[in-house]
Amino acid sequence: MSFIMGSLGRIPALGESFPLFYATGFLSFNFYKGMEGYLGSAVRANRPLMSYPTVAPIDAVMGRFILEGATSLVVAIVILGGAMLFLRHPLHLLWTPMIEAIALAWTLALGVALMNIVLFFRFPLYEKAFGIVMRPLFLLSGVFYVPGEMPHPAREFLLDNPITHLIMLFRWGFYGERAAQGLDIWFLGEFALAMLFIGMCFFTFWSVARERVD
Repeated sequence: MSFIMGSLGRIPALGESFPLFYATGFLSFNFYKGMEGYLGSAVRANRPLMSYPTVAPIDAVMGRFILEGATSLVVAIVILGGAMLFLRHPLHLLWTPMIEAIALAWTLALGVALMNIVLFFRFPLYEKAFGIVMRPLFLLSGVFYVPGEMPHPAREFLLDNPITHLIMLFRWGFYGERAAQGLDIWFLGEFALAMLFIGMCFFTFWSVARERVD
């Protein structure tokens, strides 16, 4: 999709390559959404394994966490590496913000997924509602544009979304501070850790209650 849009003459908001600009937005978004979606069905998809006494629900979650993490890293390296081959001028990459963005994306995804595993199990209607509410997230997170350069009040609205800060932090590693206008890394970090804590509490209490019933 990025190469098609780039070939049509689409001018990127940052840099000289639309494929690279789009790839940095999509991949950083997918570090969260891909992980959250894959972990959310971990227990349900591996229900037969739960019959073994040595296998706990958290084992299925962590197994998928490792698999999805490794897969997404390989995909990101291949896509970003391919997009950078077509650049006329080499980029000076900043690895620290990229690593921080990936770590925070996975932290947030794990927390949301742990909470959703419980809520999906207890409230089937919530699963449908969550899917509907999350659909616009791709368009509201700054994948196609730079949120910090949007006019008021759209800018403030977009910056209330922690995924927007996640994408800005990842793009900082490619485009410098211009990509991170309005970035609040403390807000992103605190939100990710809060969701992880809530998700672990939900999942722990649910697992204990499940073992007592069994």
